[in-house]
Amino acid sequence: MKYNRHKLILELVAQRNIETQEELASLLQEQGMKVTQATVSRDIRELNLTKVTGENGKQKYIVLDAAGIPNAMGRYARLLSEALVSVDTAKNLLILRTNPGLASAVGAAVDTLGLTGLVGSLAGDDTVFCAFKEDEDALAAMEELQTKIANGLEREEAKKSRRRRSRNAE
Repeated sequence: MKYNRHKLILELVAQRNIETQEELASLLQEQGMKVTQATVSRDIRELNLTKVTGENGKQKYIVLDAAGIPNAMGRYARLLSEALVSVDTAKNLLILRTNPGLASAVGAAVDTLGLTGLVGSLAGDDTVFCAFKEDEDALAAMEELQTKIANGLEREEAKKSRRRRSRNAE
């Protein structure tokens, strides 16, 4: 349920200019999700959504990555690096084993990253199955995932380093 809600929230934020938690809750309810304001607030925090001023001068939610850049790749790199226990393939499947309770978040991250050839994913408690069109796509996705994690972590570390230098300069 949480996985589907997070996925829908990310889709809604990407497609619309959502200004308030109440507006987001209403849109989720229109899609058949039973949510409270507290749930939406927690989801916003977990998905690292933030408000920015849009071209029309109104506020809207966007997804920030770990480096504070509006995209999901860096935002999920740290989660994936900490949550993943193992990555393996079986024909056209990519099997991601996670720490207990983190498969839903990892599944949402994988869906958002847009791995080449990904048809869909299914998350349990500690395992995510990612289905690909071809066997080769699953193998390529394993490498692509590792690259995206490494690049996202590098960006995050570079940002931390800039902050440290800035503090030391003061």
